[in-house]
Amino acid sequence: MKVRNHIKTLKPAIADYIVKKAKQRIALQRWKEELNRKKNHKAMILVENTVDLEGPPLDFYYINEYKPAPGINVLNGITTGCECADCPAEKCCPKEAGFILAYNKHKKLKIQPGLPIYECNSYCRCGPDCLNRIVQKGTPYSLCIFRTNNGRGWGVKTLQRIKTNSFVMEYVGEVITSEEAERRGQLYDNQGNTYLFDLDYDSDEFTVDAARYGNVSHFVNHSCDPNLQVFNVFIDNLDLRLPRIALFSTRTIKAGEELTFDYQMKGSIDLTSDSAEGLSPSKKRIRTVCKCGAMCCRGYLN
Repeated sequence: MKVRNHIKTLKPAIADYIVKKAKQRIALQRWKEELNRKKNHKAMILVENTVDLEGPPLDFYYINEYKPAPGINVLNGITTGCECADCPAEKCCPKEAGFILAYNKHKKLKIQPGLPIYECNSYCRCGPDCLNRIVQKGTPYSLCIFRTNNGRGWGVKTLQRIKTNSFVMEYVGEVITSEEAERRGQLYDNQGNTYLFDLDYDSDEFTVDAARYGNVSHFVNHSCDPNLQVFNVFIDNLDLRLPRIALFSTRTIKAGEELTFDYQMKGSIDLTSDSAEGLSPSKKRIRTVCKCGAMCCRGYLN
């Protein structure tokens, strides 16, 4: 009662702000609880807005894995796995696919961008502590979705120190055809959205759209000098047209630092080559001004 009486004595604009801020705080708390109920990993997700009165996004649904459009199969019915008692062995999953194990003994990435990651799958003999099961376990770091103060909307920062070459998160969303992505892209251009990722590791038939369905990666901002790198991952689906998208740290990232990746990043060693194979965002038709603030900023997101 005393608080209400005190608010009544304030100027209308100030009182209105206090009420809106209180409602926002409640809405963000509920959203944080919802995100943590739906996630499938142990690390926590926090939400923070000390910048404006923006609340939770109204048309965003949290998912942990790809949501395929009708007619698209993201699980190709794999029925075999490695027989290793202690991975990696001579016939472990990466070697059977013609590649080397992606991780070292510390479970850190040891391959160059452009090379695919083949993890052990649900039919493999090895257990959950296998050295070759990293991406499938989900992010091991507590992250915070926060409101940026320079007009970039929401962003994501880590609440824990992340070492170089560590798996940070997957990029998930709806898996749609490239034709449907082109249609949606026309609509997103007008909104300035950049949520379309072409799955062009082997072909350009499919795209991931994280505009409405996604995980924490939906809120990760672009940077021309990013601290995350894209890699293509194959686990229970060996269809080269449908890799999973994993983001790994390119350097040590301090607790409290914002996480970013290059929206034009290719899953290859030469990031400037137009012919580089790998994973790249869907081509956009309207140029979007970049606000990353990096010394090497290209000026545009596309």
